[in-house]
Amino acid sequence: MEVRSEGGLQVRCDKIPAPVIGRTRLQVWFIRVCSSLFLWTCLVQLVAVGELWHPRLVSNITHRISEITQLPLPAVPSPPPLLPAMQIILLVSLVLSMNICMPNDLSFAGNYTSNGFLRVSCNGGLNQMRAAICDMVTVARLLNLTLVVPELDKTSFWADPSNFEDIFDVRHFIDSLRDEVRIVRRLPKMFSRKYGYKPLQMPPISWSNEKYYLEQILPLISKHKVVHFNRTDARLANNLIPPDLQKLRCRVNFQALKFTPEIEALGYKLVRILQEKGPYVALHLRYEMDMLAFSGCTHGCTEEEADELKRLRYAYPWWREKEIVSEEKRSQGLCPLTPEESALILQALGFSTDTQIYIAAGDIYGSERRLGRLRAAFPQIVKKETLLAPEELRQFQNHSSQMAALDFIVAVASNTFVPTYDGNMAKLVEGHRRYLGFKKSILLDRKRLVELLDLHLNGTRSWNEFSDAVRSIHEKRMGQPTRRRVIADRPKEEDYFYANPQECLCEEPNCDDLLSPGNSSKTG
Repeated sequence: MEVRSEGGLQVRCDKIPAPVIGRTRLQVWFIRVCSSLFLWTCLVQLVAVGELWHPRLVSNITHRISEITQLPLPAVPSPPPLLPAMQIILLVSLVLSMNICMPNDLSFAGNYTSNGFLRVSCNGGLNQMRAAICDMVTVARLLNLTLVVPELDKTSFWADPSNFEDIFDVRHFIDSLRDEVRIVRRLPKMFSRKYGYKPLQMPPISWSNEKYYLEQILPLISKHKVVHFNRTDARLANNLIPPDLQKLRCRVNFQALKFTPEIEALGYKLVRILQEKGPYVALHLRYEMDMLAFSGCTHGCTEEEADELKRLRYAYPWWREKEIVSEEKRSQGLCPLTPEESALILQALGFSTDTQIYIAAGDIYGSERRLGRLRAAFPQIVKKETLLAPEELRQFQNHSSQMAALDFIVAVASNTFVPTYDGNMAKLVEGHRRYLGFKKSILLDRKRLVELLDLHLNGTRSWNEFSDAVRSIHEKRMGQPTRRRVIADRPKEEDYFYANPQECLCEEPNCDDLLSPGNSSKTG
């Protein structure tokens, strides 16, 4: 056991016993030697046959290899006919022998000794898992752990079977963080259940800080070598985290978590189609079945629809809140705006009828019946399903996270982003748009809007009064530079790190100038 000090803390670095390492390396070396001999034999046969049929071609190839390698050769008598073949064999043997001497893992360039392995199973939808991955990379760096490529949620309401590599570019993820964290695709076999190993499985405490992970989790790693976090949502605090770790969270979010080439290609195609027709608004209309069922928000639904949503909520035992009074939640601003309410708010904010609106969402509950008023007010409403041919979307269908990734790309690139509910996608898109230069994001104050909507609809407030009030409320809610709101001991109520990662938007001491209240009008 090696003991070393980091920042005044004694960190234990238990290592795998030397015999185990030696045995594993010997096996790898033996396999590589056998592979080299096999390839060498095949190559001799291949070149011999090639010289029988195309001796000039082989000679030209070996001549080009000699030029590329630029190895100075001493003067020798004229070579026998098989020397070109021997050149190829010599070069391949050299490469293979070099490979045998190379270390087993080339993906990590950091300078710490790993204390163990961190395996994580993310839970929730795409954007909740995205934030969790950023947090888990940061925890792995803090504790000097080797991170196993995260597992994605396949058992929640969405039942998406996608793996990490189906959504994110896993090679880019590993390579782009290789100077910070060692990341492997899977645990070594010695730590698998097949070999009798039982890793510690646990959920870390929500909103935990650096001290919790160093004092509570690190000793468990030292004891068990592998810890499996089976829940990862909001397990790292928003605030009071060292600046270098906060910036690592941003680096993972904005640089390392790149979508697969297939998702990016189709996402940017959607952006091009929209931009060719002019500016567009991305409306994150969070009026989907799961949202309404679990929030208990049924305003505007029929009695049959409300009963259906309630049955769905009871069908999931893990959802603790069962009996919910919809109108109470709505009056507190805890419900998403309905499609009808969204139409009125967009009109009050000054968007004209010819505004191009992209609905960044899944299937709207109630379908076209509920979209009627919104479509009447804004005829140029489009979705990915209306912009792309069915065959283009076929590979992504029944994969809700991959479909959400397309909406994410379109929302981040939009001229204006308007979320009707402050869920995970709304918050992460908002943070991305701040990072890209404080692009305009209208952050709706739903509690005040519900009051204004009811007063207007019952005739108490005229349209002009209603419109003026809506605009006044949101003058300083357009995604301008601002500092995160911190509420001690109530992390759920304070501003979310990923919605406003201020540590990554400026360098001290210039942050005071950028994030001061006087700069609240600066948006992209």
